[in-house]
Amino acid sequence: MRNAVILGSGCAGWTAALYLARANLKPLVLTGAQTGGLLTTTSIVENFPGFPQGVDGTALMSQMMEQAQKFGAEVEFGVTADEVIFGKPAHKIRAGNRTIETRTLIVSTGAGHRHLDVPGEKELETKGVTYCATCDGALPMFRNQPLVVVGGGDSACEEATFLTRFASTVYLVHRRDQLRASRIMAERALGNAKIKPVWNSVVESVEGLAQGKVTGVKLKDTATGKSSVLPCAGVFVAIGHVPNTKIFAGKLRMDEAGYLQLGPGSRTNVEGVFGAGDCADRVYRQAITAAGMGCMAAIDAERYLAG
Repeated sequence: MRNAVILGSGCAGWTAALYLARANLKPLVLTGAQTGGLLTTTSIVENFPGFPQGVDGTALMSQMMEQAQKFGAEVEFGVTADEVIFGKPAHKIRAGNRTIETRTLIVSTGAGHRHLDVPGEKELETKGVTYCATCDGALPMFRNQPLVVVGGGDSACEEATFLTRFASTVYLVHRRDQLRASRIMAERALGNAKIKPVWNSVVESVEGLAQGKVTGVKLKDTATGKSSVLPCAGVFVAIGHVPNTKIFAGKLRMDEAGYLQLGPGSRTNVEGVFGAGDCADRVYRQAITAAGMGCMAAIDAERYLAG
């Protein structure tokens, strides 16, 4: 029987683990398939307090993990919960052939990349369609080639800016006539001579099925309704995220998009279960807010156990 199990290993999960470990509750962290979460796909984080020169996303997650382990947090890498059965006196987590029992559970499963859901996207994934510029941008298939980034937020601007190191041209395709990114990120992207914005456009399909690799994208102009093909060697999709809460559908209270609904504090509608991070935050979705929510969830869990 565990006192606390944490699902997820992003900022929220590691912060929760740190607080619970320091409280001598020996939490168990199940990292999920992607240890460190989406932040590990970010080359540099410039807005996390304490790092005036910025910090590599993977490095930040490694330091958080090391700090939590220092105080006694246990970590199981690559382990994902297949099912959670809520009950008293313990909640049961099924992971593979195992069942783990715990008095409290912190859900910090984060969010995954949103897909375009257009013809050719799924078929050409890893053949030119990708969701992480920092992971794949330096691949030989993309070097000195025209590339497309789809999106208009901070992530899209960061992806486009990063890709200018390798691409001949980066087309930033956005469905509106102006970016929704923060001012500093938008100015940085639009001020780069290699980045060409393609306004009022949506992707209808990814071209290249016959060739077995991306050769372009078919775009529809939202103003005129006309379609055209933009040649490129890669499509980097940066249109937001979907909360990783599917296994809790019908069990934990969520909004229509699948984000956990919490309150008071980090409490879910199930006693002894708490939420934190991007799986419960559709407004801010920042590393620092996720860490703060992880702290809240740990304190709430500790107080619940004490009570």
